[in-house]
Amino acid sequence: MNKVIYIIALLLSLTAFSQNKALFEKANALYNDSKYAEAIDNYNAILETGNHSSDLYFNLANAHYKLNNIAPSIFFYEKALQLAPNDVDIQNNLSFAQNMTIDAIDVIPEAGVARLIKNTANTMSFDGWARFAVSMVFCFVVLFLIYFFSYSTLKKRLVFIGSLVSLILLCIALSFAFHKYNLDKKDNPAIIFIQESKVRSDPNSKSDESFRLHEGTKVQVLESYNDWKKIKLADGKTGWINAEDVKLLNNI
Repeated sequence: MNKVIYIIALLLSLTAFSQNKALFEKANALYNDSKYAEAIDNYNAILETGNHSSDLYFNLANAHYKLNNIAPSIFFYEKALQLAPNDVDIQNNLSFAQNMTIDAIDVIPEAGVARLIKNTANTMSFDGWARFAVSMVFCFVVLFLIYFFSYSTLKKRLVFIGSLVSLILLCIALSFAFHKYNLDKKDNPAIIFIQESKVRSDPNSKSDESFRLHEGTKVQVLESYNDWKKIKLADGKTGWINAEDVKLLNNI
């Protein structure tokens, strides 16, 4: 019975894959024919099946960019960049799309040590740091066994130094793994999706207006309260906006 279910699931997944591939090729053909709205419909149809890839998001963003849809183009370039953070084409196109936004927000520079630690932690994912830590555990165990069964004094010294280095690297890897986890946990970016959003001092429509943001601006969502979200800008400003004004990037 389980084999039958597995075969059916496999056939369904293969069918869905072939259908998505056909939709993707059709959407690309429509894009090349400058039929951007129709291409977007086909790209969205793929997304609705639960298929997500950097290429799909990138092409969808390009189609929106051609139609001057500021917020969707930036949103999908950002989504593509989440899956392929080192892709130069995505980075460049995102920069072009961001040039269409109105808001000019200065970025507060981080302190030297804090920036160094953050950049180092971001060189790998949490899983990457975890795998590195496991490899250091393996190295430490192997070197310890070699030390235990070795009779040469010189070899014992060299192996002891090697095991000590492995232990130090293990501690460093664990520290960066937890730091990366905390960075990812706090990172909750969103894009403003309406032409103009009023940012208020408190989560209600009668509170004072602090400032305004416009379509395509990227913010960090700090917390939610009823139909409001507290946001923070790159320059440190905070405020509350209507939840319908933004679209979270971490949501699939």
